[in-house]
Amino acid sequence: MSTTTNFKRIALVAVAALGMGLLSSAPSQAAFSGAAGSQLTLAVTAGTGTLEGTRSDSTTAGVVTVTGLSLASNDSYTITSSKKSWPALTTGALTPNLLFMLKDTATSTGASFARLTDNMLQVDTTIPANLTTDSSTSINAVAPNSNPTYVNASFFAYQESATGTDRIAGTYVYTIVVTPMGQAATPGTPQTIDLTITIAALTSSSLVANASFSSAFIGTSTGNESDAAFSRLATASDTPRGYITVKLRNSSGATDGIAARESVTITTTIGQVGTSTNRGRSVVLKYDSDSVENYNIYSDGTAGTGTITISTPSVTFSTKSVTFYAVAPATLVASVATPNLRVGSNSDSVRVTAKDANGVSWAGTLYIYASAAADAAIAGAVRATAAADALACTWDAIDDRHECPLTGATGGTAKMKVTNYATAALATAAASGAEVTSNEVSVVVNTATAATVKLEFDKATYAPGERARIYVTPLDSTGKPLAVTTNANLLAAGGISTAQALTFAGSTTTAESLTAVSITTKANSSSTSGARAGSMEYTVYMPVSGGTVTISATGDTSLPLAGRVAVTASATVTDSGAAALAAVNALATTVASLKTLITTLTNLVLKIQKKVKA
Repeated sequence: MSTTTNFKRIALVAVAALGMGLLSSAPSQAAFSGAAGSQLTLAVTAGTGTLEGTRSDSTTAGVVTVTGLSLASNDSYTITSSKKSWPALTTGALTPNLLFMLKDTATSTGASFARLTDNMLQVDTTIPANLTTDSSTSINAVAPNSNPTYVNASFFAYQESATGTDRIAGTYVYTIVVTPMGQAATPGTPQTIDLTITIAALTSSSLVANASFSSAFIGTSTGNESDAAFSRLATASDTPRGYITVKLRNSSGATDGIAARESVTITTTIGQVGTSTNRGRSVVLKYDSDSVENYNIYSDGTAGTGTITISTPSVTFSTKSVTFYAVAPATLVASVATPNLRVGSNSDSVRVTAKDANGVSWAGTLYIYASAAADAAIAGAVRATAAADALACTWDAIDDRHECPLTGATGGTAKMKVTNYATAALATAAASGAEVTSNEVSVVVNTATAATVKLEFDKATYAPGERARIYVTPLDSTGKPLAVTTNANLLAAGGISTAQALTFAGSTTTAESLTAVSITTKANSSSTSGARAGSMEYTVYMPVSGGTVTISATGDTSLPLAGRVAVTASATVTDSGAAALAAVNALATTVASLKTLITTLTNLVLKIQKKVKA
């Protein structure tokens, strides 16, 4: 290291590499040159730097202070250091010697300084411009005259930062050795004191988990990236019923972060969590992955909804829940989802809410069947003794229900039931608990064809710019909606037209879509999407100005001649200005009424006062 480089380093305010604490010690004393009454006092201060990484330098150095009383002009002392201890993951060979450098001349009195070698600092009669040049720097201190003189000096003690790429974070301890030297160059008794240099770990190499960059999710598969609600059979099993995906990252803030390493504690109130070799209601698990760790969820025979907590020593994640349902349902409540079935397959015809004895949603397999042979002739099938003629229903975890399919055979009304056994024989055996059947529901298979078409809005009045839905509904000859179908030419060319400035929502609801002539209706209604069974819906936004909005269309060749007529629908958009004026007028009327009432009450009070005086 050059002289110029060294002075630049002294001027730095912050450079990367050490975290330090104060090392306190009682002063050490020794005879100075062996003369009676002479002594040296030693003290050290660990560095106070806050930098991190594999470096230490003069900006974050420790300090060695030597104070002595010299009785002779040639009294002197030397300072050396010896490596005492270092981090467990490194070696003494990779631990650098200390360098020394005069801290400041304002507190250095009564002596001059000279640079020596071999990691030694000696005070001498020469004051060099530079006190450190390489890793074997030393300095000699010499008293200036023969009169009794106190000498005081402070020196930086630090590791060389230009080398040491293999150095690791941790605590390094050095023993400082100060040896007094008399006029006859006879060494006095060396004095020692320890100095500590601590290098903090880089943020990017920290193994401590950070809440902002770490996550935990629950789901039915490994590698979950969001929480998914699910229900599983409570029967004890060694096969995982679900998974908890944990990602631990430190505070480096990289795109996916740098993996941390902390133990993961998982507890559950129902079932078990853990791994195939370490599982239970509460377990502490190893996290040893640069990606994610997946921990298993097991059923243990306990039914109900359990709460799962996940934490590490540094991070506590939001709680999760898992549901285990009993082997058999306790109640099945059926309702008709599709009011008009078509001949052929219908996927979501009857919906069932299933609960076990604990009130937990039961997600096992259910079956739908016709109540009698006459019903089966219209839709579905009877449940045979041994053959599985009943159709299996599908569990919809999002909507917390079963959805049962039916096959329509001919027009008419049929009665259906739902059960937890596919055949009568299985129900009799009751291997998975007693059979439970739902309430009986009636379904309709509608074979009618379109005779007319109807346009309508979902409301009669809208605020300016409010969302609205337009429904196109083909009707049979009695004016009733039909089964789901596609009418290739329900509307004449141009589709639905309007003179008002409607705007549209979504990629499928554009101005062009209103001009469509082929209309496919929906089988089921939905409060979320606005779908209505038997209709096709469009989502639009009303004009921002008040007035009446009218839409119109004409029936086409999918309808008989009598139905190929113009149809319209209208709705009102309130005029915000008119509404405000009406509100002001109403307020004025109210104020006038209050004024009249106050006047009347005042007159009454005056009359009463007169009577009282009389």
